[in-house]
Amino acid sequence: MHRRVITFSRNIFLPLTTVCANACSYCCFRRDVAEGCVMPPGEVHRTIDGGARLGCTEALFTFGERPGEVRGFNDHLAAIGYADILDYCYDLCAYAVGAGVLPHTNAGILTYDELARLQDVNASMGLMLETTADVPAHRNSPGKDPLVRIEMIENAGRLRIPFTTGILVGIGETAADREESLEVIAGLHRRYGHIQEVIVQNFCPKEGTGMAETTPVTTDVMAETIRLAREVLPEEVAVQIPPNLADAASLLACGIDDLGGVSPLTIDYVNPEHPWPQVQELKSLVGDATLQERLCIYRRFIEKGWYAERLAPLIHTLQKDIEERSL
Repeated sequence: MHRRVITFSRNIFLPLTTVCANACSYCCFRRDVAEGCVMPPGEVHRTIDGGARLGCTEALFTFGERPGEVRGFNDHLAAIGYADILDYCYDLCAYAVGAGVLPHTNAGILTYDELARLQDVNASMGLMLETTADVPAHRNSPGKDPLVRIEMIENAGRLRIPFTTGILVGIGETAADREESLEVIAGLHRRYGHIQEVIVQNFCPKEGTGMAETTPVTTDVMAETIRLAREVLPEEVAVQIPPNLADAASLLACGIDDLGGVSPLTIDYVNPEHPWPQVQELKSLVGDATLQERLCIYRRFIEKGWYAERLAPLIHTLQKDIEERSL
């Protein structure tokens, strides 16, 4: 009898800016334009180099959606020599590749052409669908229009980009909305075959936000949603939960395949009050299952060759390294 396998990746979290054109009522990540609102190149480089020394294989680049649309932001970007945040991200992704760490970018809504450009320096990319429902939490967030997000996920499929998406549970959606969201994701994968993993993420209320007093969803609701995800999604699509937010030990049996990226170096900047569990803690958490490290590009996409030619040497080197570590 084969032991169950639960995967994870070893990453570094790089929030290039917290300035964002959206204003979700549950978010504590977003900040106004101010001095220091752009992560400076030197800090990014030091973090990438430090992560490489610690064996990290994934550089998670994230930032607020369309920060250039927020008045004053581009002045701060110009101070480090850039006119567009995506140009800055591209160059930092290229630096990460040179340092031996694979980039995974989640930058909010991107056009087809922007996705195609970043594909050149990213092993995988992502965008949370969150929900197909029209919820009050997204009232001031044009980028959270479900149709806009679905279009981007579809464009990633057209481009053969290994992709991560997911749903956010507890932001005002219903159980029927969750099922619809998962069905949409499943349909996109059946059409394009590009979804690596679907995150089922429980919303955690944040002090100082419009939804600070919202009651978090229960473990029972999370268990029900995870079981639904495993039932709705194609078998090859992993179901992921963030182990720093959810009661992973209680939920593993519901159909979880993956615990996402955890970092030995950086915090979860979106949920800073929830520290990452480290690898030894993950091993205890999975119990009798086998904990297995993975890259940010899943093996089946490596075998299909769904990556830019310039990434091939690093992908194959890192895949060999983690296989040797797991022996």
